[in-house]
Amino acid sequence: MGDRSEPTGPALTTDAQWDVLYIDGEWRPADGDETIPVMDPSTRDQVARVPAGTEGDVDAAYEAAAEAATEWAETTPDRRETVLNEFLQAFDDNKEAIIELLEDEAGGSRIMGETSIGIARDHAREASTYPRRVKGEHKESSIPGKENIVRREPAGVVTVITPWNFPLNLTMRAVAPAVATGNTVVIKPATNTPITGGLVFARLFEETSLPDGVVNVVTGRGSEIGDRVAGHPESDVVTFTGSTPVGRQVAATAAENLATPVMELGGNNAHIVTADADLDAAVDGGVFGSFVHQGQVCISINRHVVHEDVYDEYVDRLTQRAEALPVGSAHDPDTVVGPIIDESQRDEMLGYVEETVDAGATLETGGETVDLPGVEDSLVVAPTVLSEVTNDMSAACFEHFGPIAPVIPFSTVEEAIDIANDTAYGLSGSVHAGDEGTGQSIARRLDTGHVHVDDQPINDEAHVPFSGINASGMGGFNSDRILDAITETKWISVQHEPREFPF
Repeated sequence: MGDRSEPTGPALTTDAQWDVLYIDGEWRPADGDETIPVMDPSTRDQVARVPAGTEGDVDAAYEAAAEAATEWAETTPDRRETVLNEFLQAFDDNKEAIIELLEDEAGGSRIMGETSIGIARDHAREASTYPRRVKGEHKESSIPGKENIVRREPAGVVTVITPWNFPLNLTMRAVAPAVATGNTVVIKPATNTPITGGLVFARLFEETSLPDGVVNVVTGRGSEIGDRVAGHPESDVVTFTGSTPVGRQVAATAAENLATPVMELGGNNAHIVTADADLDAAVDGGVFGSFVHQGQVCISINRHVVHEDVYDEYVDRLTQRAEALPVGSAHDPDTVVGPIIDESQRDEMLGYVEETVDAGATLETGGETVDLPGVEDSLVVAPTVLSEVTNDMSAACFEHFGPIAPVIPFSTVEEAIDIANDTAYGLSGSVHAGDEGTGQSIARRLDTGHVHVDDQPINDEAHVPFSGINASGMGGFNSDRILDAITETKWISVQHEPREFPF
């Protein structure tokens, strides 16, 4: 795997001790003896083991978070700001070690690792400004002599259920704001990525002055502890990133306790290219938006919707670029397209490709696994381009979540908008139309939470609201959207002079 850098502080390598939970400021074994293997998607080798947490462990984590909540909520803004800055320092000191963990655990290429670090750091820096930004307001009263004060206070205990595709930054965007605004946290990371999606945060917060119990991490199988995590009575907010079917279940379970659900769910994002588009820019965006991190991104391009006048040229150029991408192990620094997270995801996406070809599409390139030396049953899927696709074919109507680029032709802008909107989802999208005004006009008519003109759909900036509509989620992350979700308003009125009552 090449030379590995040594972390300057906490032990952040796969051979460190990860078979313990982090509850109330302590590393402790799970109630049961069972552990879960952490597998390297590139080599298919086990690289670590983590505890299979039990419902008893979940209860202990929430008890610790609830116990710590009052004191942490009452800390001053500068105290919370200091903790976030200490965390940022620890994060920066261990950046290379974290990138290597992403490589080992998530199959992330160097590009994916550096991207994750950059976005995660952006979220942590933005969160470090929250302690001084959270504020109340005064409201005029219709009653003489009354003053209305609206306070903004922490919601309490925030549950963070994290995904496996970009575990680091998608955990950071919930954990850092929650801590910064005076909440306590329980993290349940995805089973595939329990280290970078959870346990790493415990190790980094240990390098800060954060009090015990504010951040807790319980690893385990969602099938065994997921309902208890999502529906714990001590939880006040439940944040979740993942598939729409699981998200519906998580939101429903959270709602039983009247916890606020914040969900970023699936996507079926369209990359629209009109006849007047700059094809160089459109193809550049199309290649990145489909193939970065093997397409395992909720906001990646799921469908290329291309005008018939430039369709053939676009398909040819996209195919040539796909075939030229470096493919292989995430441990090779030159790799762009690495392994899929596991065989179930790989087999599902290859099944979509086969069904789409059977339905009449043309396989331009890819559609198969790529063998790796010394690896049995490789998880690497070749970058795949499909032409003559229609919106009802499997690779287009399902979120394929892989390095797959179905290209759908259209003849009018109206048709392109109809194709893009003909999905249950509404997460992201992109438009190349030749000029910014036309691009914005099309963007305004797309039913998505965000659209990017003369770009591709994969964008995330901590100070800009991020949310999906329809089956792509509820609530939102980043900026004021996450602040609204993880804080509560309290109305306090003060009657400064005697009030007259009717009796």
